[in-house]
Amino acid sequence: MSHTDAPAPAAAEPRLVVRTFPVDETDPLIPRTDPRNPLVWLRRGEGVVGLGEVARIESSGAHRIEDAAAAWTALAADADIDDRVGLPGTGLIAFGAFAFASHSAATSVLIVPELVLGRRDGRAWVTRIALATGDPDAIDPDASAPAPGADAEASGIVIPEPAPKRKVPRVTFTPGSVPPAAYEAAVAEAVRRIDAGELRKVVLARQLVGELHEDDGLRATISRLAEDYPDTWVFAVDGLIGASPETLVRVDHGQVSARVLAGTTSRGAGEASDRDRAVALQHSTKDLAEHALAVASAVNRLAPHTARLDASPEPFTLQLPNLWHLATDLKGTLGDGSTSLDLVRAVHPTAAVAGTPRRIALETLAELEGFDRGRYAGPVGWVDGDGDGEWAIALRCAQVDADGTVTAYAGCGIVHDSVPADELAETDMKFRPIVEAFGG
Repeated sequence: MSHTDAPAPAAAEPRLVVRTFPVDETDPLIPRTDPRNPLVWLRRGEGVVGLGEVARIESSGAHRIEDAAAAWTALAADADIDDRVGLPGTGLIAFGAFAFASHSAATSVLIVPELVLGRRDGRAWVTRIALATGDPDAIDPDASAPAPGADAEASGIVIPEPAPKRKVPRVTFTPGSVPPAAYEAAVAEAVRRIDAGELRKVVLARQLVGELHEDDGLRATISRLAEDYPDTWVFAVDGLIGASPETLVRVDHGQVSARVLAGTTSRGAGEASDRDRAVALQHSTKDLAEHALAVASAVNRLAPHTARLDASPEPFTLQLPNLWHLATDLKGTLGDGSTSLDLVRAVHPTAAVAGTPRRIALETLAELEGFDRGRYAGPVGWVDGDGDGEWAIALRCAQVDADGTVTAYAGCGIVHDSVPADELAETDMKFRPIVEAFGG
């Protein structure tokens, strides 16, 4: 079942039958997911993983997010859903990943799995999703409706056993289309344009490329990311895997939240040095200016959709295993009934991954980077049948293609006083999660 650039499925198409049951435990989640096509969304050990594929919505171009949202709304509206848990991530959900740019050759996807395993707030569940059609051998919605009190086992749902632990597959990365010297030259040119008043900030990225020869080892790679970076969103959708520290937008029963990151420094070698680096970041004129641009961008794009929107009074330092970030949390109440995909469309791309002014920054990065970002820095996450969901920015990530090519991405925000060598060193820091997760 697939929709490509179509706003809605036809009424005659099969509809989805969704059954969610509480279970005693689903932990560990990652070792239970599909080794070749993992669907993962986790943070601090909680979240959802998916197996199989019942439906796929594909889109591309400038309207890729709204086209996918329209198709999803129509698909969800016709679904037969019995959710006996009622937590974020239960009932009907789709895992999604969207291309960064409208001109990208990468396809944007929403994937509905056959089976979802989840954990949140100490509770566990399993969701089965199937197609109901006119075929007498297919699932009939009435026949599949569970009896009161029925559990997953009584309904014939088998929870897969966790796979044995494997070694992380080893991938050797080399520079992609933009080698280090060329990246430094691009940064210098961006600073020249900023100093000339053409724009205030632009985010420039570069790639590393490698080859993966054992695709079922991806579970070990994802597990490594989850173990090393538990406070990030660890994700896997259609070959895009990573550990993002940045929440693009989260919608839950009318409440909206986001986390804006901009401004970075490496961790110190010892406790005193580490503390000094965090304090220096909090007082860095360059990093504070970069951060303020990113926060203003997010607020300006979320505010029209909210009845109230509050921001952290001052940026705080977010500690990750390999670096410090300046962070600001936004929290508010929706005022116009927007879904999570509506807000994804409104805020993407943020100044944290594109720059400002947005249009000029996008033109500049496309020219100076010289490659298609694909889904890097695009929205990644999940959406449920009501339109609620959690979406991050695809950072600290790599795209694993069907032929085994692994392309990792990292970028930096370039402002007036950026130094090319320093920005190159920052990309090296940001590559570390993925490089190390692949045995580097």
